[in-house]
Formats: sequence, structure tokens, C-alpha cells
Amino acid sequence: MPEPRSKPVETLARASLFAALSAAELAFLAERSVARKFSSGEIVFSEGDPCAGMYVVEAGHVRIFKTSADGREQVLSIDGPGGSVAELPVFDGGSYPASVSAVEDSTLLFIAKQDFHALCVAHPQVALKVLRVIGARLRKLIGIIEELSFTTVRNRLAAFLVRMARHQGARVEAGFEITLPMSNQELASQIGTVRELVSRNLSRLQSEKLIQMDGRKIVVNVKALEKELEGEPTP
Repeated sequence: MPEPRSKPVETLARASLFAALSAAELAFLAERSVARKFSSGEIVFSEGDPCAGMYVVEAGHVRIFKTSADGREQVLSIDGPGGSVAELPVFDGGSYPASVSAVEDSTLLFIAKQDFHALCVAHPQVALKVLRVIGARLRKLIGIIEELSFTTVRNRLAAFLVRMARHQGARVEAGFEITLPMSNQELASQIGTVRELVSRNLSRLQSEKLIQMDGRKIVVNVKALEKELEGEPTP
């Protein structure tokens, strides 16, 4: 038997779906995976396409999104190395329920549907992990629906900035400094609105001294924004 490719084995081991598999089981799957490269912005598959298999991100990042009839996009998730995409249609036999594109030049491991089914038959714990991953995605989607249905654009934008500041921000005297890695159009797609409203609300937050903007760099007054999100008036 040829030596399994080390990079795919390492990638698959990072995926929550396959974390409990043994080295031999990971090698079995790695030998059947195919590395596919996608350029920045390139579509991996589109919503409604027949499902041929699933993907695990080896390098780069991908965005999972839905598109409305008028062309507006809603980003559901952005996944990086170790992230898995399209478990549900592989599992239930349906078409791809959303579209996926590469955020940057990316390498994805493709696992054919029949190989994934064979793995689930041989290792039932993988099927249980799929259910857990799908459950986590469902909870996230419910959160997105709640935000879109019950909160304002300002609140969604504030919550996004707070999350980014808490996870990626550098502490400075006035709060946490972040660099937006996306355009206002992409930010609008992530919080379910249009670019004009993102620009307007960023300007309002700046005029109220809740953020300080310098191009794509933003200093976020996290405590003040969190108070606002909790329903407390800001000073």
C-alpha cells in the first residue's frame, strides 16, 4: 500500500467530523480524497447543484452563502483549515442547499459521496459526528434568523464589531483596534443588509464616539457597544 499523503491526513484530523478516527482510518479517507485548488472569488459549487461529495478546507478560507432572487447575498459562515462543507447533502442525498466560494486562493479536499457513505457504514461514530456538526450549524442558522428578524441593522453591525474586537482586536487606550478584512459590501452580506446602510451606521457610530475609523482600521469602544446591545443607554 502506498504511503498516505501526510498533508491530507493532517487536514482531515483537524476536521471535527473525523477527529476520533484512528490513523489507519484517516489514511483510508486521505487516500480517497482529491485536492482541488480554487482562486480567490471562484465558486466551488452553487446552491441547487447536484451533490457529488463534500469538502474539507486544507488551506485558505471559503464562504458559505445564500443568494436572493434580486441578487442579495447572506453569508452563513466563513470556514478555514479543517472546516468541512456540504455534510448535509452528502448525508441526506439532496442538492447543495447553499453556494460556496473561495475567499482567497484555497485548497480543498474533495471526498466523493460514495466514499463518505462507506466510511459512515464502517465507522458509525462518524455519522453521529455529522449530526452534531449539522446540529451546530442549525443553531447558528437559527441565530442568524433571530438577528435578521428581531434586531436592527445598527445592532447587527455593533454585535459584529464587538465579536471581531473580542476575538481579533488589539487592546489600545480607547478600546480594541481591528482591521476590517472586507469591503462594506461584504460586511453587508454578513449581517443581512445593503452597503449603504453599513456605511451610514458606521458613520453614526463614529459620530457618537462608539468607534473611531481610519480607513479599514477601527477602534471599537467594546464596553459602550455591549451596554447598548444589552439595552443600557450609553453615556
